[in-house]
Amino acid sequence: MMNIRHESLQRAEQNAQRIATLLTAWYEKNKRLLPWRSTSDPYAIWLSEIMLQQTQVEAVIPYYRRFLEQFPTIEELARAPLEAVLKVWEKMGYYSRARHLHATARLILESHGGRFPANPVDLMALPGIGSYTSGAILSIAFGKSVPAVDGNVKRVLSRLFFVDSPVDLTSTRRLLSALAEKLVPALQPGRFNQALMELGAVLCRPKTPLCSDCPLQSICLAYAGSGQHFLPVSRKRTKRPHREAVAAVIRDSEQRLLVIRRPAAGFLGGLWTFPGGMLNPGEIVTEAVERRCREGLNITVAAGDSLMTLQQTYTHFHLTLHVFAGTILDGVPDSPQKDNWRWVSPGDIRNLPFSRAELRILETLFS
Repeated sequence: MMNIRHESLQRAEQNAQRIATLLTAWYEKNKRLLPWRSTSDPYAIWLSEIMLQQTQVEAVIPYYRRFLEQFPTIEELARAPLEAVLKVWEKMGYYSRARHLHATARLILESHGGRFPANPVDLMALPGIGSYTSGAILSIAFGKSVPAVDGNVKRVLSRLFFVDSPVDLTSTRRLLSALAEKLVPALQPGRFNQALMELGAVLCRPKTPLCSDCPLQSICLAYAGSGQHFLPVSRKRTKRPHREAVAAVIRDSEQRLLVIRRPAAGFLGGLWTFPGGMLNPGEIVTEAVERRCREGLNITVAAGDSLMTLQQTYTHFHLTLHVFAGTILDGVPDSPQKDNWRWVSPGDIRNLPFSRAELRILETLFS
């Protein structure tokens, strides 16, 4: 591994100028016109990078524009309630990103005078900012000659230098980061990093690389050795487990719906949901509805008709959600956190942020 690492780094150093010239020329001619590419504002660049984690470009664009319309500056984001931020983020998933945006904006306002720090140590001390996001902000917004290694860049570098060790190994990640450091130029590093990411997104694709259109074809070791279709290598992922959950749709005499807010730091934190939760192993679904309502809100509920069953996939598991009508037999809603539940009218419920599963329930209820 040491010899391979040395040879790869030496090759990167020798070809760095040629790679930068070919790649940036291709980028200027072929780059997609994306809204965050017309700004050097670190706030807007940071926002785009966080949104692009786990979400396709086409899906991000309307969210990005809507988010900036509602929170045009980092100060306005910092002063907004978290619930308003989650509402704008609704349906994009991976809600910890929105919570991190909000928390980071507040820290920048409180500890950095509302200005993004221009060094990696301070940047990576902020919630949700790792080495890649830090590199993107520093190179694109501040012109710092640092790499920004995301999944697209890892794939390009693995093929370009024929790195055939699994990319999810620590040693491989370090090698790819070192290769990126050798390649990033001192002049316009942000443009180069964006070009490298763009190449991975539109040509050096995971399953069907378009090698005939690639500006780096003549330098690519994978292409020379016909290895582009099996690189990069990843270790086999474990199968996602299957879990079951229940939700109760409970109405009062005024036809208001009972909803609860999830804990801020937990799964889908800060979003609103219907009373319920995960089943215990072997538990009957109707019994789970009653138990969850009793434990969470100190009320006795009878599970009524089954309203629907949803299938939802999350990062670490597949979920089957059983939705029932519920009737309160005894007690009034109560919990240690008095502000984490409420009765909401059908006209107001859409103002609250929900996850995709709950939105599907609402669509069924009011269709």
